[in-house]
Amino acid sequence: MSTNPLFELTQAGQSIWYDNIERKLITSGELKRLIEEDELRGVTSNPAIFEKAITGSDLYNDQLRELAERNESAVEIYEELAVRDIQSAADTLAVVYEKTGGTDGFVSLECSPLLAHDTAATIEEARRLWRWVDRKNVMIKIPGTPAGMPAIEQCIYEGININITLLFSLESYEQTVQAYLRGLERRLLENKPIGAISSVASFFVSRIDTAVDKRLQEMIDKSSSDQEKATLGSLLGWIAIANAKMAYQRFKEVFHGERFARLKAAGAQVQRPLWASTSTKNPAYRDVHYVEELIGPETIDTLPPATLAAFRDHGVVRLTLEENVEEARARLRRLEEIGISLDEVTAQVLADAVRLFVEPFEKLLAAIESRRDEILGRAASSTATD
Repeated sequence: MSTNPLFELTQAGQSIWYDNIERKLITSGELKRLIEEDELRGVTSNPAIFEKAITGSDLYNDQLRELAERNESAVEIYEELAVRDIQSAADTLAVVYEKTGGTDGFVSLECSPLLAHDTAATIEEARRLWRWVDRKNVMIKIPGTPAGMPAIEQCIYEGININITLLFSLESYEQTVQAYLRGLERRLLENKPIGAISSVASFFVSRIDTAVDKRLQEMIDKSSSDQEKATLGSLLGWIAIANAKMAYQRFKEVFHGERFARLKAAGAQVQRPLWASTSTKNPAYRDVHYVEELIGPETIDTLPPATLAAFRDHGVVRLTLEENVEEARARLRRLEEIGISLDEVTAQVLADAVRLFVEPFEKLLAAIESRRDEILGRAASSTATD
Protein backbone atom coordinates (compact mmCIF):
# COMPACT_ATOMS: atom_id res chain seq x y z
CA MET A 1 0.00 0.00 0.00
CA SER A 2 1.49 3.34 -1.06
CA THR A 3 2.11 6.04 1.53
CA ASN A 4 0.19 9.30 1.28
CA PRO A 5 2.85 12.00 0.71
CA LEU A 6 0.81 14.37 2.88
CA PHE A 7 1.38 12.04 5.85
CA GLU A 8 5.07 11.96 4.98
CA LEU A 9 5.16 15.76 5.27
CA THR A 10 3.82 15.53 8.80
CA GLN A 11 6.45 12.92 9.64
CA ALA A 12 9.08 15.35 8.31
CA GLY A 13 7.89 17.96 10.81
CA GLN A 14 5.82 20.11 8.47
CA SER A 15 2.12 20.72 9.09
CA ILE A 16 -0.31 21.00 6.19
CA TRP A 17 -3.02 23.62 6.40
CA TYR A 18 -5.77 24.17 3.81
CA ASP A 19 -5.87 27.50 2.00
CA ASN A 20 -9.59 27.35 1.46
CA ILE A 21 -12.85 27.65 3.34
CA GLU A 22 -16.49 27.45 2.34
CA ARG A 23 -19.59 26.28 4.14
CA LYS A 24 -19.89 23.13 2.04
CA LEU A 25 -16.39 22.07 3.14
CA ILE A 26 -17.72 21.77 6.67
CA THR A 27 -21.35 20.69 6.15
CA SER A 28 -20.41 17.93 3.68
CA GLY A 29 -17.89 16.39 6.06
CA GLU A 30 -15.03 17.08 3.63
CA LEU A 31 -12.99 18.96 6.23
CA LYS A 32 -13.33 16.05 8.64
CA ARG A 33 -12.25 13.67 5.87
CA LEU A 34 -9.20 15.78 5.05
CA ILE A 35 -8.21 15.73 8.72
CA GLU A 36 -8.60 11.97 8.98
CA GLU A 37 -7.30 10.86 5.58
CA ASP A 38 -4.78 13.56 4.61
CA GLU A 39 -3.45 14.64 8.02
CA LEU A 40 -4.75 18.19 7.47
CA ARG A 41 -3.91 20.31 10.51
CA GLY A 42 -5.35 23.77 9.89
CA VAL A 43 -7.30 26.13 7.64
CA THR A 44 -6.53 29.60 6.35
CA SER A 45 -8.90 32.09 4.78
CA ASN A 46 -8.72 35.51 3.16
CA PRO A 47 -11.16 37.97 1.54
CA ALA A 48 -10.65 36.45 -1.92
CA ILE A 49 -11.52 32.97 -0.61
CA PHE A 50 -14.67 34.24 1.13
CA GLU A 51 -15.70 36.19 -1.97
CA LYS A 52 -15.56 33.02 -4.02
CA ALA A 53 -17.31 30.95 -1.33
CA ILE A 54 -20.19 33.30 -0.56
CA THR A 55 -20.99 34.39 -4.12
CA GLY A 56 -20.57 30.88 -5.51
CA SER A 57 -22.82 28.91 -3.16
CA ASP A 58 -26.50 28.88 -2.23
CA LEU A 59 -25.68 27.52 1.24
CA TYR A 60 -25.48 31.09 2.55
CA ASN A 61 -28.88 32.18 1.23
CA ASP A 62 -30.99 31.45 4.31
CA GLN A 63 -28.63 33.21 6.71
CA LEU A 64 -28.15 36.08 4.25
CA ARG A 65 -31.93 36.52 3.95
CA GLU A 66 -32.34 36.49 7.73
CA LEU A 67 -29.62 39.13 8.15
CA ALA A 68 -30.99 41.27 5.32
CA GLU A 69 -34.44 41.25 6.91
CA ARG A 70 -32.81 42.47 10.12
CA ASN A 71 -31.60 45.39 8.00
CA GLU A 72 -27.91 44.68 8.60
CA SER A 73 -25.32 46.35 6.38
CA ALA A 74 -23.27 44.51 3.75
CA VAL A 75 -20.22 44.52 6.06
CA GLU A 76 -22.25 43.20 8.98
CA ILE A 77 -23.74 40.46 6.80
CA TYR A 78 -20.32 39.43 5.49
CA GLU A 79 -18.90 39.21 9.00
CA GLU A 80 -21.84 37.12 10.25
CA LEU A 81 -21.45 34.70 7.34
CA ALA A 82 -17.68 34.48 7.69
CA VAL A 83 -17.61 34.12 11.47
CA ARG A 84 -20.11 31.24 11.36
CA ASP A 85 -17.83 29.39 8.91
CA ILE A 86 -14.75 30.13 11.01
CA GLN A 87 -16.44 28.92 14.19
CA SER A 88 -17.65 25.72 12.50
CA ALA A 89 -14.19 25.02 11.05
CA ALA A 90 -12.59 25.68 14.44
CA ASP A 91 -14.99 23.24 16.08
CA THR A 92 -14.12 20.57 13.50
CA LEU A 93 -10.40 21.22 13.97
CA ALA A 94 -10.63 21.13 17.77
CA VAL A 95 -9.66 17.45 17.70
CA VAL A 96 -6.38 18.39 15.99
CA TYR A 97 -5.78 21.20 18.47
CA GLU A 98 -6.18 18.79 21.37
CA LYS A 99 -4.15 16.00 19.74
CA THR A 100 -1.20 18.32 19.05
CA GLY A 101 -1.30 20.07 22.40
CA GLY A 102 -2.32 23.39 20.87
CA THR A 103 0.38 23.41 18.20
CA ASP A 104 -1.99 22.87 15.28
CA GLY A 105 -5.72 22.78 14.64
CA PHE A 106 -6.10 26.48 13.88
CA VAL A 107 -8.36 28.36 11.50
CA SER A 108 -7.47 31.92 10.49
CA LEU A 109 -9.75 34.92 9.97
CA GLU A 110 -8.37 38.06 8.38
CA CYS A 111 -8.87 41.63 9.54
CA SER A 112 -10.51 43.81 6.91
CA PRO A 113 -7.97 44.57 4.16
CA LEU A 114 -9.27 48.15 4.21
CA LEU A 115 -7.41 48.57 7.53
CA ALA A 116 -4.00 47.35 6.33
CA HIS A 117 -2.39 50.77 6.80
CA ASP A 118 -4.13 51.75 10.06
CA THR A 119 -2.50 50.44 13.24
CA ALA A 120 -5.13 51.50 15.77
CA ALA A 121 -8.04 50.28 13.65
CA THR A 122 -6.31 46.95 13.05
CA ILE A 123 -5.79 46.40 16.78
CA GLU A 124 -9.44 47.15 17.51
CA GLU A 125 -10.58 44.91 14.66
CA ALA A 126 -8.41 42.03 15.88
CA ARG A 127 -9.76 42.39 19.42
CA ARG A 128 -13.35 42.47 18.18
CA LEU A 129 -13.01 39.42 15.90
CA TRP A 130 -11.11 37.46 18.56
CA ARG A 131 -13.88 38.04 21.10
CA TRP A 132 -16.61 37.32 18.56
CA VAL A 133 -15.26 34.03 17.21
CA ASP A 134 -14.50 32.96 20.78
CA ARG A 135 -12.46 29.86 19.96
CA LYS A 136 -9.03 29.12 21.43
CA ASN A 137 -7.96 27.58 18.09
CA VAL A 138 -8.56 30.65 15.94
CA MET A 139 -5.89 33.01 14.64
CA ILE A 140 -6.59 36.57 13.56
CA LYS A 141 -4.66 37.54 10.43
CA ILE A 142 -2.83 40.87 10.37
CA PRO A 143 -0.86 41.90 7.28
CA GLY A 144 2.87 42.46 7.54
CA THR A 145 2.65 46.10 6.50
CA PRO A 146 4.54 48.82 8.42
CA ALA A 147 1.28 49.70 10.18
CA GLY A 148 0.67 46.04 10.96
CA MET A 149 3.86 45.49 12.96
CA PRO A 150 2.93 47.46 16.11
CA ALA A 151 -0.55 45.92 15.91
CA ILE A 152 1.01 42.45 15.93
CA GLU A 153 3.06 43.21 19.04
CA GLN A 154 0.08 44.67 20.89
CA CYS A 155 -2.22 41.79 20.02
CA ILE A 156 0.36 39.19 21.11
CA TYR A 157 0.77 41.13 24.35
CA GLU A 158 -3.02 40.97 24.83
CA GLY A 159 -2.99 37.18 24.34
CA ILE A 160 -4.55 37.04 20.87
CA ASN A 161 -3.35 34.33 18.47
CA ILE A 162 -1.98 36.05 15.36
CA ASN A 163 -1.24 34.87 11.83
CA ILE A 164 0.98 37.52 10.25
CA THR A 165 0.18 37.48 6.55
CA LEU A 166 1.62 38.99 3.36
CA LEU A 167 5.27 38.64 4.33
CA PHE A 168 7.55 38.82 1.29
CA SER A 169 10.87 40.30 2.40
CA LEU A 170 13.45 39.18 4.93
CA GLU A 171 13.19 42.61 6.54
CA SER A 172 9.44 42.26 7.13
CA TYR A 173 9.97 38.72 8.43
CA GLU A 174 12.56 40.04 10.90
CA GLN A 175 10.16 42.75 12.07
CA THR A 176 7.45 40.12 12.54
CA VAL A 177 9.68 37.93 14.67
CA GLN A 178 10.71 40.89 16.82
CA ALA A 179 7.09 41.99 17.28
CA TYR A 180 6.20 38.50 18.50
CA LEU A 181 9.11 38.36 20.93
CA ARG A 182 8.41 41.84 22.32
CA GLY A 183 4.74 41.02 22.84
CA LEU A 184 5.63 37.89 24.81
CA GLU A 185 8.34 39.66 26.80
CA ARG A 186 5.94 42.42 27.82
CA ARG A 187 3.50 39.81 29.14
CA LEU A 188 6.23 37.99 30.98
CA LEU A 189 7.36 41.19 32.70
CA GLU A 190 3.84 41.48 34.10
CA ASN A 191 3.79 37.80 35.13
CA LYS A 192 1.08 37.01 32.61
CA PRO A 193 0.96 33.50 31.10
CA ILE A 194 2.42 33.07 27.62
CA GLY A 195 2.07 29.34 26.99
CA ALA A 196 -1.31 29.42 25.22
CA ILE A 197 -0.45 32.16 22.70
CA SER A 198 0.14 30.92 19.15
CA SER A 199 1.45 32.76 16.12
CA VAL A 200 2.63 31.93 12.62
CA ALA A 201 4.54 34.06 10.13
CA SER A 202 3.04 33.60 6.66
CA PHE A 203 5.89 34.01 4.18
CA PHE A 204 4.61 34.23 0.60
CA VAL A 205 6.48 32.41 -2.11
CA SER A 206 5.36 32.02 -5.72
CA ARG A 207 4.20 35.61 -6.16
CA ILE A 208 7.83 36.70 -5.80
CA ASP A 209 8.90 34.49 -8.69
CA THR A 210 6.02 35.76 -10.81
CA ALA A 211 7.42 39.28 -10.43
CA VAL A 212 11.12 38.40 -10.64
CA ASP A 213 10.73 35.96 -13.55
CA LYS A 214 9.04 38.65 -15.62
CA ARG A 215 12.07 40.91 -15.23
CA LEU A 216 14.49 38.07 -15.85
CA GLN A 217 12.68 37.02 -19.02
CA GLU A 218 12.77 40.58 -20.34
CA MET A 219 16.55 40.62 -19.81
CA ILE A 220 16.94 37.21 -21.45
CA ASP A 221 14.95 38.34 -24.50
CA LYS A 222 17.15 41.43 -24.90
CA SER A 223 20.47 39.63 -24.39
CA SER A 224 22.63 38.51 -27.31
CA SER A 225 25.03 36.53 -25.11
CA ASP A 226 24.39 32.83 -24.64
CA GLN A 227 26.38 32.87 -21.41
CA GLU A 228 24.38 35.77 -20.03
CA LYS A 229 21.14 34.07 -21.03
CA ALA A 230 22.24 30.92 -19.21
CA THR A 231 23.10 32.91 -16.07
CA LEU A 232 19.75 34.69 -16.11
CA GLY A 233 17.89 31.48 -16.91
CA SER A 234 19.42 29.70 -13.92
CA LEU A 235 17.56 32.11 -11.64
CA LEU A 236 14.11 31.52 -13.11
CA GLY A 237 11.79 29.87 -10.59
CA TRP A 238 14.35 29.82 -7.76
CA ILE A 239 14.49 33.29 -6.20
CA ALA A 240 11.36 32.87 -4.10
CA ILE A 241 12.64 29.56 -2.75
CA ALA A 242 16.04 31.08 -1.98
CA ASN A 243 14.32 33.94 -0.17
CA ALA A 244 12.23 31.53 1.92
CA LYS A 245 15.32 29.46 2.77
CA MET A 246 17.00 32.57 4.15
CA ALA A 247 13.94 33.28 6.28
CA TYR A 248 14.13 29.73 7.63
CA GLN A 249 17.79 30.19 8.54
CA ARG A 250 16.84 33.30 10.48
CA PHE A 251 13.96 31.41 12.13
CA LYS A 252 16.40 28.79 13.43
CA GLU A 253 18.79 31.44 14.75
CA VAL A 254 16.07 33.23 16.69
CA PHE A 255 13.92 30.38 17.97
CA HIS A 256 16.83 28.16 18.90
CA GLY A 257 18.77 31.05 20.38
CA GLU A 258 19.32 32.48 23.84
CA ARG A 259 16.66 35.19 23.81
CA PHE A 260 13.83 32.82 22.96
CA ALA A 261 15.18 30.17 25.31
CA ARG A 262 14.12 32.36 28.24
CA LEU A 263 10.62 32.67 26.81
CA LYS A 264 10.48 28.96 26.01
CA ALA A 265 11.34 28.18 29.62
CA ALA A 266 8.22 30.14 30.58
CA GLY A 267 6.12 28.09 28.15
CA ALA A 268 6.28 30.16 24.96
CA GLN A 269 5.51 28.51 21.64
CA VAL A 270 7.72 28.83 18.58
CA GLN A 271 6.36 31.17 15.93
CA ARG A 272 6.55 28.83 12.95
CA PRO A 273 7.10 30.01 9.38
CA LEU A 274 4.07 29.28 7.21
CA TRP A 275 4.72 28.99 3.48
CA ALA A 276 1.87 30.68 1.63
CA SER A 277 1.22 31.17 -2.07
CA THR A 278 2.73 27.78 -2.82
CA SER A 279 0.61 27.03 -5.88
CA THR A 280 2.66 27.09 -9.07
CA LYS A 281 1.73 30.07 -11.24
CA ASN A 282 4.06 29.19 -14.15
CA PRO A 283 2.88 26.08 -16.03
CA ALA A 284 6.49 25.44 -17.10
CA TYR A 285 7.31 24.48 -13.49
CA ARG A 286 6.35 21.30 -11.67
CA ASP A 287 2.92 21.82 -10.09
CA VAL A 288 4.30 20.99 -6.63
CA HIS A 289 7.57 22.89 -7.10
CA TYR A 290 7.03 25.30 -4.20
CA VAL A 291 5.91 22.55 -1.84
CA GLU A 292 8.70 20.08 -2.56
CA GLU A 293 11.48 22.67 -2.25
CA LEU A 294 10.43 24.03 1.16
CA ILE A 295 10.07 20.97 3.38
CA GLY A 296 11.53 21.13 6.86
CA PRO A 297 10.71 20.75 10.57
CA GLU A 298 8.80 23.37 12.57
CA THR A 299 7.12 24.77 9.45
CA ILE A 300 3.65 24.92 7.92
CA ASP A 301 2.57 24.86 4.29
CA THR A 302 -0.91 26.11 3.45
CA LEU A 303 -2.12 24.51 0.23
CA PRO A 304 -5.04 25.46 -2.02
CA PRO A 305 -7.22 22.53 -3.15
CA ALA A 306 -5.51 21.85 -6.50
CA THR A 307 -2.01 21.90 -5.00
CA LEU A 308 -3.03 19.65 -2.12
CA ALA A 309 -4.53 17.14 -4.57
CA ALA A 310 -1.42 17.29 -6.76
CA PHE A 311 0.92 16.69 -3.85
CA ARG A 312 -1.20 13.83 -2.57
CA ASP A 313 -0.94 12.29 -6.03
CA HIS A 314 2.74 12.72 -6.88
CA GLY A 315 4.56 14.82 -4.27
CA VAL A 316 8.07 13.79 -3.24
CA VAL A 317 9.12 14.37 0.36
CA ARG A 318 12.65 15.11 1.50
CA LEU A 319 14.12 17.74 3.84
CA THR A 320 14.80 20.34 1.16
CA LEU A 321 14.84 23.47 3.35
CA GLU A 322 18.35 22.58 4.48
CA GLU A 323 19.60 21.63 1.02
CA ASN A 324 21.77 23.97 -1.07
CA VAL A 325 21.54 26.88 1.37
CA GLU A 326 24.79 28.41 0.08
CA GLU A 327 23.53 28.11 -3.49
CA ALA A 328 20.38 29.94 -2.40
CA ARG A 329 22.50 32.77 -1.00
CA ALA A 330 24.51 32.85 -4.23
CA ARG A 331 21.35 33.13 -6.32
CA LEU A 332 20.19 36.11 -4.28
CA ARG A 333 23.60 37.76 -4.71
CA ARG A 334 23.51 37.14 -8.48
CA LEU A 335 20.08 38.73 -8.68
CA GLU A 336 21.40 41.93 -7.11
CA GLU A 337 24.51 41.83 -9.31
CA ILE A 338 22.43 41.81 -12.51
CA GLY A 339 20.50 44.85 -11.30
CA ILE A 340 17.27 43.43 -9.90
CA SER A 341 16.57 44.64 -6.37
CA LEU A 342 14.65 42.05 -4.40
CA ASP A 343 13.74 44.76 -1.87
CA GLU A 344 12.03 46.74 -4.64
CA VAL A 345 10.29 43.62 -5.93
CA THR A 346 8.96 42.59 -2.52
CA ALA A 347 7.78 46.14 -1.75
CA GLN A 348 5.80 46.20 -4.98
CA VAL A 349 4.44 42.69 -4.48
CA LEU A 350 3.25 43.66 -0.98
CA ALA A 351 1.45 46.73 -2.32
CA ASP A 352 -0.14 44.61 -5.04
CA ALA A 353 -1.12 41.91 -2.55
CA VAL A 354 -2.96 44.37 -0.29
CA ARG A 355 -4.79 45.70 -3.36
CA LEU A 356 -5.61 42.18 -4.54
CA PHE A 357 -7.34 41.50 -1.22
CA VAL A 358 -9.17 44.84 -1.21
CA GLU A 359 -10.66 44.28 -4.67
CA PRO A 360 -12.43 40.94 -3.97
CA PHE A 361 -13.51 42.27 -0.58
CA GLU A 362 -15.18 45.28 -2.19
CA LYS A 363 -16.65 43.02 -4.90
CA LEU A 364 -18.05 40.74 -2.21
CA LEU A 365 -19.61 43.65 -0.32
CA ALA A 366 -21.18 44.92 -3.53
CA ALA A 367 -22.64 41.47 -4.26
CA ILE A 368 -24.02 41.22 -0.72
CA GLU A 369 -25.46 44.73 -0.97
CA SER A 370 -27.20 43.84 -4.22
CA ARG A 371 -28.58 40.60 -2.77
CA ARG A 372 -29.68 42.42 0.39
CA ASP A 373 -31.53 45.10 -1.60
CA GLU A 374 -33.15 42.42 -3.74
CA ILE A 375 -34.42 40.57 -0.66
CA LEU A 376 -35.67 43.74 1.02
CA GLY A 377 -37.27 44.87 -2.25
CA ARG A 378 -39.16 41.61 -2.55
CA ALA A 379 -40.22 41.82 1.08
CA ALA A 380 -41.49 45.37 0.64
CA SER A 381 -43.34 44.40 -2.53
CA SER A 382 -44.96 41.43 -0.80
CA THR A 383 -46.06 43.62 2.12
CA ALA A 384 -47.55 46.19 -0.23
CA THR A 385 -49.44 43.49 -2.12
CA ASP A 386 -50.79 42.03 1.12
